[in-house]
Amino acid sequence: MESLKYVGLDVHRDTISVVVLEESGKMVMQTILATRSGAIVDFVGGLRGSVHLTFEEGTHSAWLHDLLARRVARVVVCDPRQNALLKAGNKSDRIDARKLAELLRAELLSPVYHGETSTVTLKHLSRGYAALTEDTTRVKGRIKALYRSQAIASGGKKAYGKRHRGQWLVQLTQAGMHRRAELLYQELDALRREARRELIVESHKHDAVKLLCTVPFLGPIRAATLIARVQTPHRFRTKRQFWAYCGLALETRSSADYHFQEGQLVRAKKPAFIRGLNLNHNHDLKNLFKSAATSAGAMPGPFAMFYENLLTKGIQPAMARLTLARKIAAIALCVWKKGEPFNAEYLKPQAA
Repeated sequence: MESLKYVGLDVHRDTISVVVLEESGKMVMQTILATRSGAIVDFVGGLRGSVHLTFEEGTHSAWLHDLLARRVARVVVCDPRQNALLKAGNKSDRIDARKLAELLRAELLSPVYHGETSTVTLKHLSRGYAALTEDTTRVKGRIKALYRSQAIASGGKKAYGKRHRGQWLVQLTQAGMHRRAELLYQELDALRREARRELIVESHKHDAVKLLCTVPFLGPIRAATLIARVQTPHRFRTKRQFWAYCGLALETRSSADYHFQEGQLVRAKKPAFIRGLNLNHNHDLKNLFKSAATSAGAMPGPFAMFYENLLTKGIQPAMARLTLARKIAAIALCVWKKGEPFNAEYLKPQAA
């Protein structure tokens, strides 16, 4: 009979603490490895039996998963925010590795998805574009601050454009300040243009982009970001699972749900308390669908009618936008799964 071994890895930049447990829970090995592919592969190759291995999501997790997925029976990349046991008691690399192995043995880990390799390039390009977008916002703020420091009114977007740039620069009479503004403009011009083009070109290699772009207000950038983050829609069995991943699910609390009435066990009629949206989610996808809902509610189209109907029912604008964001997310998942373009019928209640 093939023996089972549970391996916990506590991964750091230079070293990895390793603990190996038998099926019974007895520790049979503990060691420290260099964070190098050769050392890790040699160690795993020396283990006998069926090896189940775990480590936490982090900087090295994607690299480690790709390195070990074909060399062991099972790899679980776990969510560190769900590992409450690691916070209890003493803490060290060896103790953390031991606890990870024990949680894996008890099937108490929350896995993080690592599966599709066809979207790796798109994922990195999407992250690069998002980072450059943040940098662009930062540079624009510095340009505005430069003009404000000289009491120059700089409202609107004209201060950023090339057409009127000379008129703005001539107002900076100090040579050093003038040169600083020129350098900021050069940085602004170079930041996002090439990254946006490469992201769109790479996204066109995926057939799902064309389908997702048929959904109103899901343009090429949002569609590319959605594919890069989700990778495959079949990770989610229902739209509610997808809402939770996107940070659009409601968290509820209840207690004393049942009581006895005349000798019969009955469910209490008191409603569950809503505690807001779930905190553990993908922030990029939440921003994607909320920004799409904000645009869709303000511009003509099928979603605007849906939004207006919510307002006429007495729903607050903020809740109406949240409902619209959930609807857009559900429709995007449905379109992607079915491989069919957007249909206005999806806007009917319970259609998507």
